[in-house]
Amino acid sequence: MTVLDIAPFNRIRQIVLVRYVLASVGALAVDMGTFLALLSAGVPPVAASATGYAIGIMVHWILSSRKVFADQVAESGIERTKQKAMFVVSALIGLGITTLIVGGATAAGLDPRGAKLCAIVVSFAVTWLLRKRVVFR
Repeated sequence: MTVLDIAPFNRIRQIVLVRYVLASVGALAVDMGTFLALLSAGVPPVAASATGYAIGIMVHWILSSRKVFADQVAESGIERTKQKAMFVVSALIGLGITTLIVGGATAAGLDPRGAKLCAIVVSFAVTWLLRKRVVFR
């Protein structure tokens, strides 16, 4: 097998990752907008962070299932339900990571906005791996 045989496969993987990044940016905009709005309304940081994440994940499912992994979405029935459930589990893992980081950082006296940015990076990496290798395999 030559490098030329592998190049198209790598290109396809890169395109999926680019689409995933774009979907994540869209979902993140919703997440952060909600988070900041709730913070400014006086909602505690952990609750604001969790709510923003939950709304953002709904946006992410729509974008991921229609634009990122459209050719890997189960048609219907039990397989589609199972895939949605796995997506929700990956989201809950990301939510857990987000709330732990924001909660821990704010308990330590750090700015919740900076904590949220750190949580975004860690959560993105973990959920990308879960979705690519488990949910939409």
